[in-house]
Amino acid sequence: MSSVPTRLESDLAIHPGELLGEELESRGMTQRALAEAMGRPPQVINEIVRGKKAITAETAIQLEEVLGTSARLWLGLQATYELTRARQTL
Repeated sequence: MSSVPTRLESDLAIHPGELLGEELESRGMTQRALAEAMGRPPQVINEIVRGKKAITAETAIQLEEVLGTSARLWLGLQATYELTRARQTL
């Protein structure tokens, strides 16, 4: 009898912006200060934190430069979020 491996995946979709907001809070950094350091409009950062805007490759690189967190981390979080959401709708 052959067995099929079971995939364990969470069905919880957490937008990476939520984690970004928590990271900023833990650093005592405002969204406006992050936006200024990245050379981006504050509205963009606010939309990311609120889960209204995705983290793009360019944004991930800027986060890496400003916060010292890996761009791959941010893109991975975004991809995981999008995959989870897609599975929920299928």
